[in-house]
Amino acid sequence: MKAPNFGEIFPLLHRAGVDFILVGGGAATAHGSARITQDVDIVYSRSTENQRRVVEALRPYDPYPRGAPRGLPFQWDERTLKAGLNFTLHTSLGLIDILGEVTGGGSYEQLLPHTTVIESYGVPIRIVTLEKLIQLKRAAGRPKDFEALSELQALLEERQKQSEN
Repeated sequence: MKAPNFGEIFPLLHRAGVDFILVGGGAATAHGSARITQDVDIVYSRSTENQRRVVEALRPYDPYPRGAPRGLPFQWDERTLKAGLNFTLHTSLGLIDILGEVTGGGSYEQLLPHTTVIESYGVPIRIVTLEKLIQLKRAAGRPKDFEALSELQALLEERQKQSEN
């Protein structure tokens, strides 16, 4: 399994004009987590124009459903993206999860008020706030999310202490 190439993925999505929010392990890392993530999780706007931009941006990188045997009749196009919601993809850039909605947070538009913009790899990236990330991890309820929660909660408490001083 190839680790995600954040240095290519973020600039690629930015150049393509994709409206997305970084969630999951990538957002945790941006907030100071020491954990290593094996994929890039983004919540994307489901507008028709943005779906076109997502498809065009990723098409050259051979997106294919993660865990599916090669040779299945999978076509990465706007019709596929529109018909589905969440896609866990293997690409030549690494593992990318393209999420139309995320448990505990909803859609891109619903998450938007709970985001901040940082610079990463020379481009602005919209990420969920630490508080919202903690809520998302709790809602997801997977063992790996529960393992990450104590560290994220400690990071939040440290930030709160610093803001009080």
